[in-house]
Amino acid sequence: MSNIIAKWEEMKVLMESIDTDVSKNATGNASAGVRARKGLRLLKKEAAELVKMTVEADKARKAEK
Repeated sequence: MSNIIAKWEEMKVLMESIDTDVSKNATGNASAGVRARKGLRLLKKEAAELVKMTVEADKARKAEK
């Protein structure tokens, strides 16, 4: 369970950095746009890992019953 919370906290930090880069890109900073797109790809990967972790945790809890 704590792994799921830790992954979620990690994703929130990533989202904050993406938010900053998107704001900078909106004002014309092209490098921030590159960082934002890279961060979004990473966020997608991290979200998929979080989904896997939660499904596995649910299956483990179900097997215990």
